[in-house]
Amino acid sequence: MADKIKAAIIGPGNIGMDLMYKIINRAKYIELDTVAGIIPGSEGLKLARENGFNTCVNGIDGILGNEDIKIVFDCTGAKPHLIHAPLLKNENKIAVDLTPAAVGPYVVPAVNMHEIYNTDNYNLVTCGGQATVPIVAAINAAAEVEYAEIVSTISSRSAGPATRQNIDEFTETTSDALVKVGGAKKAKAIIILNPAEPPIMMRNTIYCQVKTPDEKAITQSVLEMVKKVQEYVPGYSLKLAPIIEGNKVTTIVEVAGEGSYLPKYAGNLDIITAAALAVAEKAAENMLNISESTRGAEQ
Repeated sequence: MADKIKAAIIGPGNIGMDLMYKIINRAKYIELDTVAGIIPGSEGLKLARENGFNTCVNGIDGILGNEDIKIVFDCTGAKPHLIHAPLLKNENKIAVDLTPAAVGPYVVPAVNMHEIYNTDNYNLVTCGGQATVPIVAAINAAAEVEYAEIVSTISSRSAGPATRQNIDEFTETTSDALVKVGGAKKAKAIIILNPAEPPIMMRNTIYCQVKTPDEKAITQSVLEMVKKVQEYVPGYSLKLAPIIEGNKVTTIVEVAGEGSYLPKYAGNLDIITAAALAVAEKAAENMLNISESTRGAEQ
């Protein structure tokens, strides 16, 4: 087994802790070294210490200067990441950005990971983007999407302070990714925080206006894409197969979380942490020069 690449997490909130457990349970080429926060008594830092990881309470300053750490997951917010990004770049650390800051290229593993080879900042778009961009890309591959509109509905309980503070960035970044990665000519994104009890699963409704509404081709493309996403997000499922009405396509996907740290209804957090790990694992493979044959033998 090849050596692993050391990584750090900035932001020990819900997203950071869910990611920590994913690294513990799934990572093949990533070794978590440090979890950085700014609140000494936070539950996240306590959990990190209990799991044997280094912690610090001076944020990114506790990571800068540590040459062993090569990959840094930023689980803070859009505005902090704008500060963090150049600092990490200056130290040749790869940033995996789970905020909607949109500093680096948008990466949605099932769609364009194979196109993003050498970058120092992977932007994970948003939870809504990770859930819906693959479907828009699949529909676009079969029918050429003129306009895409998505509505991501998540439980209020799974929307932490960072999510609530970044609503504007969420809609702007998601819409942009639907065009740049999903292939739509124009797009719009909407997020709804639903206070229902018991909490609802994350559901994403995707509407597309297309040029060539071939139901068979669209359905087949969407089903294939769902399988690709399920490779790293097991709780991703198609709840409504594509419905064609004239040149409009409507479909719905649901995301259930793994439940390793957060409740299963927090699929919005699960999908972005799962995508972040998938991206980091690929980056680590590249850093370790792991070949396809080596990866197959390890599996």
